[in-house]
Amino acid sequence: MSRNPLENQRLANILGASQQLASPVDKLISVPVAQLKAGRQQPRTHFDEESLEKLTQSVRERGVLQPLLVRQKPRGGYEIVAGERRWRAAQQAGLKEVPVIVRDLTDQEAAVIALVENLQREDLNVMDEVDGKLRLIASALALPAEQVPGRLNELRRNPHPEDIQALTTLFASLGESWESFAKNKLRILNYPPHLVAALRRGMALTMVTLIARAPAKHQPALLEQAEAGAGRKTIAEQVARLSKKPRPRLEQQVSQVLSNPKWLSQLEPRDAEAVQRWLQQMPAALRTALDQQGR
Repeated sequence: MSRNPLENQRLANILGASQQLASPVDKLISVPVAQLKAGRQQPRTHFDEESLEKLTQSVRERGVLQPLLVRQKPRGGYEIVAGERRWRAAQQAGLKEVPVIVRDLTDQEAAVIALVENLQREDLNVMDEVDGKLRLIASALALPAEQVPGRLNELRRNPHPEDIQALTTLFASLGESWESFAKNKLRILNYPPHLVAALRRGMALTMVTLIARAPAKHQPALLEQAEAGAGRKTIAEQVARLSKKPRPRLEQQVSQVLSNPKWLSQLEPRDAEAVQRWLQQMPAALRTALDQQGR
């Protein structure tokens, strides 16, 4: 896969710009809340109500302290690139205007900055985080998003210098290595829908990963307990109990031993004779069933 080296540098520049959304050439202005629209590239699909209410209270008391990053829409108004939570909180707090920084950004630049800005916030749920990083990786490697997981697993086995450099540049701004992401977080894409839904609601990945070890039929009940406040130790004990395989019944154990030719061949002559005498004393009903099974 060949790419122009300038693409990696351009991505690095975009990521660097996202680290510091305001620069000396940016113009800070106030615009009516009604003129702002949610960004099309917003990676966050779930806004925690409790967290948003806390931010709303802060905005009521102190206003919007960090300006939103926006770009002008062709038909008027502004599209939010970074800061949708602040905009929502400002609406709930009854503010009429908010401070914004206006930048001229392409669709790709807006998408990258929106993703990085959200990924750097601790309250982004892990599913939105994974989806966002997959989109960033797709942009960095010039791949369709659905091909990214397979490509990452392939790169772990067979490194490709250009792709490794692109990923290293990308993840340097995300506080995580691409190898760690590929090893520890890609697996959640294969989780069943009820576990994915719990992650999107904000349940910790460590808790969901623990519940994933339990038999599928017990997972919904365990999720309910975790969401009701059950701790990790309590859930871990239940997972261990539910995952424990029942011991075979005595007759099953006897059948397994007697059907093992190696065990029979290693018996001492006296023990072999004792087994034969024991078998000859079996109930008539069992002997009849065995005879019918052998026909």
